[in-house]
Amino acid sequence: MQRVCFLLKVKPDRLEEYRERHRNVWPEMLEALSRTGWRNYSLFLRDDGLLVGYLETDDYEAARSAMAETDVDARWQAEMAPFFEGDDRGFLLLDEVFHLD
Repeated sequence: MQRVCFLLKVKPDRLEEYRERHRNVWPEMLEALSRTGWRNYSLFLRDDGLLVGYLETDDYEAARSAMAETDVDARWQAEMAPFFEGDDRGFLLLDEVFHLD
């Protein structure tokens, strides 16, 4: 299993709307994430817009590629792109340096 952590930056003037969108994630998006291997997926948002994402998967590249092939992902990404500074598909992946098992 891979543990994946990434960073993105949400525009400060869009923080509350971003939070609201994630209180109401589309059921078809939730199903697609599960079906394509995204497990234990969490997003954490700091007040300055720093977004930290965490997920577990058997194969991150395969899970990300499978998700990118879904219609719902294309629609979700198009709606969410205006919330981010820079390229919203350009997750800055972090290296895991410690894990307490």
